[in-house]
Amino acid sequence: MDGFSIALIALVVLAILVLFSGIKIVPQGFNFTIERFGRYIRTIGPGLNLIVPFVDSIGRKLNMMEQVMDVPHQDVITRDNATVNANGVTFYQILDAAKAAYEVARLENAVLNLTMTNIRSVMGSMDLDALLSNRDEINDRLLRVVDAAVSPWGIKITRIEIKDIDPPRDLVEAMGRQMKAEREKRATILEAEGSRQSAILEAEGGKQALVLEAEGRREAAFRDAEARERSAEAEAKATTMVSEAIAQGDVQAINYFVANNYIKALESIARSPNQKVLMMPLEAASVIGAIGGIAELAKEAFANNEGGQTRRSSSRTPATRAQSGGE
Repeated sequence: MDGFSIALIALVVLAILVLFSGIKIVPQGFNFTIERFGRYIRTIGPGLNLIVPFVDSIGRKLNMMEQVMDVPHQDVITRDNATVNANGVTFYQILDAAKAAYEVARLENAVLNLTMTNIRSVMGSMDLDALLSNRDEINDRLLRVVDAAVSPWGIKITRIEIKDIDPPRDLVEAMGRQMKAEREKRATILEAEGSRQSAILEAEGGKQALVLEAEGRREAAFRDAEARERSAEAEAKATTMVSEAIAQGDVQAINYFVANNYIKALESIARSPNQKVLMMPLEAASVIGAIGGIAELAKEAFANNEGGQTRRSSSRTPATRAQSGGE
């Protein structure tokens, strides 16, 4: 081989090396920054890319996929001076490779420290009870604050989650006692409220019972008064009839009236709870005479009824004969 052939082969090899040095393959999910003499000029995306050999160079290789970063445990002092231990997790994604490469040094460390600082700020502005019960609110506030802080770096914070909030053991025990006391208080209040309602219902029931009892007594009194009124009317009517009989000179009516009252008096004496022994006959002859008077009254009444029926039958007989004679 002469010198020309060797030079030609060398040129071909050099051309191949130059060509390969100008070809850059970027994997999916990554972006590369291109620097020319140390100065950023552009960003190349996934696939086959060409650069100027020996002039342009790869600056930074950045992962454009969403990434997750653990936030380690740290102590946080709440607004009511309670110390808790909290950790979390941050999800972020690079949107602008140039800003992420040249606006901040050590990107992941910067995001981590910014997140930890804002966790202390947000959680430290809340009371312990609110801290333990409003975890979603903490996450939302952290997301807004951290995302606004990293936006100049070409990064988007997609989510920040607080994983664990661990109060000290003595504080947990105190909270347990407080919760127990609060539940016992609520139970006592509910029991007292139930007793009050029961007493009110009992009083209402007693009131209704008294009202119904009073109405019953009023109705019974009204009925008793009505019965006494009717009894008095009957007694007055009987007295009137006896008075009329006496006025007509009927002695038997007087005997009937006296015997009736006499027997009622004996009945009252016999029913008296203080009377244990009743001596008879207590003027038995008078009672028998009165009964005899009652018998005479009954005979006269029956005789009067028979006489009236005889007169009515005799008045019907001539009328019947007159009708048969006319025929």
